[in-house]
Amino acid sequence: MTRRDVMLAAGTLSAGTLTMVDIVPAGAAAQSAPAQGKSTLPRQLPDKSSFLAGEGVYLDSGSQHPVSIGARAAVDTYLSKRMLDPAAAHYDLPDDGVREKFARLVNADPDDIAYVQSTTAGEQMVLRGLGLPQSGGHIVTDTLHFFGSLPLYEEMQRHGVEVTWVEPKDGRILLDDLKRAIRKDTRLVALSLVSTINGFQHDLKAVCNLAHAHGALVYADIIHAAGCVPVDLKGSGVDFSACASYKWLMGDFGLGFIYGTKAARALLTRTEYGYYGMSAFKPHVYPFDTPSGPPGDMIADYAYADTAEGTFAHGTHAHTVIAQLDHSLDYILGVGVSAIQAHAQDLINRLKRELPKLGYSLMTPPESTTPLVTCAYESAREKLGPKLAAAKIKMTVSANRFRVTPSVFNDHTDIDRLLAAVGHA
Repeated sequence: MTRRDVMLAAGTLSAGTLTMVDIVPAGAAAQSAPAQGKSTLPRQLPDKSSFLAGEGVYLDSGSQHPVSIGARAAVDTYLSKRMLDPAAAHYDLPDDGVREKFARLVNADPDDIAYVQSTTAGEQMVLRGLGLPQSGGHIVTDTLHFFGSLPLYEEMQRHGVEVTWVEPKDGRILLDDLKRAIRKDTRLVALSLVSTINGFQHDLKAVCNLAHAHGALVYADIIHAAGCVPVDLKGSGVDFSACASYKWLMGDFGLGFIYGTKAARALLTRTEYGYYGMSAFKPHVYPFDTPSGPPGDMIADYAYADTAEGTFAHGTHAHTVIAQLDHSLDYILGVGVSAIQAHAQDLINRLKRELPKLGYSLMTPPESTTPLVTCAYESAREKLGPKLAAAKIKMTVSANRFRVTPSVFNDHTDIDRLLAAVGHA
């Protein structure tokens, strides 16, 4: 019996259970309501039934994606087990299963995936494993990379690493500019597959081909890609990547994934010594242990797994988020990333047409197919903050720009409200 069979028999799968159905185009006939106690995949998008409705408009999933009703139920099932509820006695945390689902989502080998606290933690693990900044060398990155990583590479520079910053042209990082920046002594190219700033998406395979031709490794931050645009880690040839789960994976803070190919991991110096990465452990210091032998021998025999977990894993990680992702990844895989992307593009393309008519300057390339549109607007927070608050619209508004990131539950009525609220620039 599978874990799902056991849970069904025990009655512990309730609102978190997914019934797989096909997605049909918007406008198709409404389907009958799902059986009570089950959460079905939508037959069309937008999907408002899987998320709690509020009186406002939420257009900020690229900052934090709302938790779905089914994901909340999955967490409740896990917490029932933690509360020693007899009804949940047979619940088993799908630790390996969630890694396998994420691997399917991004086309990776599960053995090349490990859990990590955050995207930033993953990026820094790669740098430490390469001996940076102490070992020096040359790094190429770009200014559309995650803004939280800009100080990271400035610190690399401060400690003796040479860093080349590639700047965008018309909102794009050009492959020719990367080609000029990468040299024979370049050790790492670090970028965001999809930029959190304006939604620009690299041709990751082309970047990797270019970097590898010069002997450089490639790290990609995929937090704004996994779950909302197709990602093919194997096909791209990328060496390392990382993402957290609280954005487009519909998870929560405190847990994400790090990816490293076997060949790339072999180039790292071990800096992580977590017991979750061990494949074998036999102590010699506790009662009835096998003696370790002559004095001076090791107090325990151990080995690390030849996997990403063996390279990167530490100790315990957020079990509630694993329970949540067990549902959320089923939802994303069931609906399909292509359907999610197509739905978002319908809304995003309208914003790309209408916002310039209102006098706003697009930072997002017109051809971008990511669920993100950004406009540069001087004093945006000061000018738009009160308008959006009055209209009960939540989106990212920075000092001099604003960003709209719709998801599966948004529709054109939400876009109508946004356009009416911001008005003319």
